[in-house]
Amino acid sequence: MSPTSTAANFAKLSIFFPMWNEQDYIRRTIGFATEICEVLVADGEIGDYELVIVDDASTDDTGAIADALAAEDPHVHVVHHETNRKLGGSIKTGLAACTGDIVLYTDADLPFDMAELSRAFRILRNYEADIISAYRLDRTGEGLRRTVYSFVYNGLVTAGFGVRFRDINFAFKLIRRRVLDHVQVKSEGSFIDAEFMIRASRMGFQVVQIGVDYFPRTRGVSTLSSAGVIRTILGEMRDLRHELKSVRPLDLDGDR
Repeated sequence: MSPTSTAANFAKLSIFFPMWNEQDYIRRTIGFATEICEVLVADGEIGDYELVIVDDASTDDTGAIADALAAEDPHVHVVHHETNRKLGGSIKTGLAACTGDIVLYTDADLPFDMAELSRAFRILRNYEADIISAYRLDRTGEGLRRTVYSFVYNGLVTAGFGVRFRDINFAFKLIRRRVLDHVQVKSEGSFIDAEFMIRASRMGFQVVQIGVDYFPRTRGVSTLSSAGVIRTILGEMRDLRHELKSVRPLDLDGDR
């Protein structure tokens, strides 16, 4: 178990970033993450932090830059995949590598202002939430096709699993360690976000959703709406549907 958090302070925040060919973003991403973590330390929200980069067998300079950043700053840690494991595999690696009692998962292209973390921490404490899951207030910047895909996908998850989240795949999830001690995900593809949230919700963990401004990617290429990714998502939804339907609430009184 990680250090125990109090109502006003967490011992350590872990932020992890799945990365594949993100040489154009990585330095900016780690810079902004370091900046907000130092603010959170100064404000007494956290005692320490770590930034975990999961290099998913990048073919550009992402891995080399990540290693250089880790050499410069002891807060930065890098895990390299020898073969590309896609988003699901990278998230599982990141969750396993994080040692904090509070964990944030997000993307390398920083789709939201990192300053939102201060608000997320305040809501996490004040509302005694287990997970803060953000949704995009305005999605028009990502294009019509991805907006439609996301709308349909969220509808399928709601209809198929009986959970209601506005933007289940958005990469802003602030999670208490006690959730990670119980929730074990299996997906290797992009269904992993939904799988995690479905399992956590069905187990009885409290989720608070907040809206954030969305900043679409301006460099590199996103593959999350490709035909192959969509097929993988639908296949994992089908394969895990029965198991996820059978997840039942835990007795969480001892964890709170």
